[in-house]
Formats: sequence, C-alpha cells, structure tokens
Amino acid sequence: MRRLVIGLASATLAGSAWAQAPAPAPRATVETGVLVGEANDRANIFRNIPYAAPPVGALRWAPPQPAAKWRGDRDAAKAGPSCPQPMNPNGAPNTGGANGPISEDCLQLNVFAPKQAKAAPVMVWIHGGSHRTGAGWIYDGSNFARDGVVVVTINYRLGALGYFAHPALTAAAGSQPVGNYGLMDQIAALRWVQRNIAKFGGDPQNVTVFGESAGGMSTLAILATPEGKGLYRKAIVQSGLGWFEPKTLAEQEKAGVDALAKAGVTAATAEELRALPVEKLVAVNAQFAPFTDGKVMTETATQALAAGRFADVPLIIGWNSGEDSLMGPGPLPPAQLAQIPPIARAVYREEAAEGDERLARALFTDRIFGGPARWVAAKAAPGQPAWLYHFSYVATRMRPSVNTSAHAAEIPYVWEYWGRRTPMSVVSDEDKAVATLMHACWVTFAKAGKPQCGKEAWPAYDGSDPLMEFGADSGIRTGFRKPKLDAVQAVALPTLGLK
Repeated sequence: MRRLVIGLASATLAGSAWAQAPAPAPRATVETGVLVGEANDRANIFRNIPYAAPPVGALRWAPPQPAAKWRGDRDAAKAGPSCPQPMNPNGAPNTGGANGPISEDCLQLNVFAPKQAKAAPVMVWIHGGSHRTGAGWIYDGSNFARDGVVVVTINYRLGALGYFAHPALTAAAGSQPVGNYGLMDQIAALRWVQRNIAKFGGDPQNVTVFGESAGGMSTLAILATPEGKGLYRKAIVQSGLGWFEPKTLAEQEKAGVDALAKAGVTAATAEELRALPVEKLVAVNAQFAPFTDGKVMTETATQALAAGRFADVPLIIGWNSGEDSLMGPGPLPPAQLAQIPPIARAVYREEAAEGDERLARALFTDRIFGGPARWVAAKAAPGQPAWLYHFSYVATRMRPSVNTSAHAAEIPYVWEYWGRRTPMSVVSDEDKAVATLMHACWVTFAKAGKPQCGKEAWPAYDGSDPLMEFGADSGIRTGFRKPKLDAVQAVALPTLGLK
C-alpha cells in the first residue's frame, strides 16, 4: 500500500510538472534560416536577426549586402550588440539609451509579434540619438504586439561609420552610392521586412515606418527618396524637424576630411581608412545626418515636399513643448543670446517679457521643430491626409522641477512602456492614462491609416490649422501658436534652396 501511495504521489508530481512546463519557444523561418525566439504574455519576440551582412573589412563604408544563411537553429532570444558609438565608461546607458557591447557586426533587427498573428499591421521603428547613438534593442514592442501590431526595431550604422564621406572612398566606390550608409541600412531593413515579415504574421502591404529625432529625420529622408518607394504605406515623424538645408557630397567629403584631422586620425586612402581601428572612428565627430549625395538622396525632404515629389502616404507628425532641452541646461552663453533677431521680440512678446533665456529657447523649439512639423503637415495634406500633434504632457514625478516636455519625452507614452530606467512605482495613473491615449492613436493609425483615439475626433490637417495636443488636458487645438510659427516659417523657408 505504501508503495502505491508513493507511486501515486510521484505520478501526481510528475503530471503537475508536465502541466506547468513552459510553452515551447516560438520559431520562425526567414530567408536566411530558422530563428528560435522567446515569448512573454503579450508577444513572440525574436532578437538579433541579421538583415544585412556585417559591414566590416571591404564592406565598411559600402552599401549593405545580403546577410549570409546559417544552418540549424539560430538563438534569437538575446539582444545583439549596438552599432559602434560613444559609451559611458561606467556602463550606464548613453544619451541614446544604449549600453553593453558594440560591434561593427550590428546590422540586425528585432521583431515583436502578436501570438497567432495573421496579416497583422507592421510598424518599423527607427531609433533616435543624433545619428550617433542608440540601438533598436532598447525598445520593447510587446504592448504594440498585445494590441495586434507587429513591431520591428532596427540598428543602423551611426556616426562616422554611418554618414561619413571622404574623397578616397568616393573614388574607390565607382558607381556605388556613398556617404548615406545609415540611410541605406534603414532602406535595406525595410526591404527585409517586405520579404520576411509574413513569417511572423505581419502584412507587408501594411507597413508604417516611424521614428523619433534622428529616426524622424530618417523617416522624412526615406519618404523623400525613390529608393524607399513601395516599402511602406504610412509614416509617423516624432520630433523629426522638417526644414533641411541642402548639403552636397563635396561638402560632406570636406567635413569628413576636417573631422578626421580634428580627431588626430591619419589616413589618406580607402584601404587605410578601412584598416582604422573602430575605436578611432567612434571618436570622430561631425554633423552626421542624411544628406544629398546625388544617388540615394537627390534632394532634401524639404525640397521634395515643396516640389510635390514627397511620398503621398498618410502621415502623423509633431513635436514636444520643451525641445529646447537639446540646448542643455541654462544659463545659455551670452554669444548665443546675442543671436536673437530683434524682430523676435515683437512676435514673442510673452517669452521676451520673461527674459532672453526664455525667448531663445522658445525660438529654438519653434524654428527647429514646431514650425517645420506644421509646414510638413500642410504640404502633405492635399494628398493623403496628415495629422499634426503637440506633446506637452509632463510626468507627475517631474512637475516639481520642469514645466515643459523635453525632447524624446513622448516615447514612453507612444510605446506605453517606460523602459529600463523608470520603475513603475513612480508612474502615476495620470501618466498611464496619457500613455493609453497616445498609444491607441498610433495603433489605430497603423491598423487603418487614421488615428482613432480619445473622446474628441482628431481631424486631419487643413486650412483651419488643427492639431492634437497630448497634455494635462488633451484635446484638439486650432491656430496653435500661429503668429509665431508663421513668423519662423517666413524667415526659414528662403534659406532652404526651394524653388
């Protein structure tokens, strides 16, 4: 009898262990091989998926090439390395949110897919970081997947490896495009999505490309280049500027030569440049961003919009109330304050009354972000609809010290995810409510090409100058800061090489 009881107990325990065994890891077969990811309660997740060959050796400063196939299963449960960029010595995340290992072998992406997804809408995220920092693995798309959207986050080449031009590299490239390697990587990732996303339950005919800051600038560049045509159906630009001065390949080459000299890096030939240790290139600093190289980009996004050659797709675009956080903490140097044009004091009376510091910061936000966003929406609106937003919400925990929404502050609300550095214990119910609203706007736009969120319908941009404000009291505004945005537009447009 004792043996029978023990046997029954053992069988019961074994059955319990079997019943509680974890579900098998999700699998997907893409063009290069089999991936084995991981799952949480909201998504199937696949990380560190190569979408192009490692850009090393002869492929450093070359257009992205196809990724190699592999045999057997590839572990896709762990994040891959970030692309080379300046990192904090203490291991803390840098300004782009990245830490951990870096490698030139970094052209990989991550997929967050709804469980049992079939023909689900797809969103491809291009991270920000001034084209110098950041990584796709930082962003958790599980809540988008929970709501029925496949999210793809990508790495792309940064800094001197991503947007560097040099006469020796141009000569060695022959007919190949040069300089915009980061932009070429982004386009290669979108092409990968077209070929492979159905394997994760995504619909390649319903792709929304979206990004913030440098990622927003990149999104505008993709919408302006013929290379991106057909790779997306909708776009979202978060704090992505919109007014760009033309910069030629020759100018970028000169900037590259000057930047090498300033960093004390000696190399004159393509072979010498490609032999440089990556650490030396990480230290090279210049104005890195997409530019008119003449092949991949033949005009700026501003020029394409003005000429009617910009991609005609549904668009959401907007900016934050405190974009001047990019200027750093005050006080601003006197030389910078001296650049305030006298006419600004007449238009910005309230800000001028608070002092030159406040005035300079307001001008920065409107000139670099607000004015361009409104202008892009107005130019895009006659075709497919465009929706304009302004993000002014300040998290409850921040209100004792700040009263405007800093650059990039909207990201946690879009993703409904506060990241690795913000414990949920400091996130208030009010914060969560704004995130629920904004996230729903992005999700419904991805699904149907129109943001449907909140109690008040968000109208497409038109002559009445409407926008959605996400703030302490979210809602529709008309003629938002109109005299000020009109003024900065009148000053800026003549400088942009438009016809």
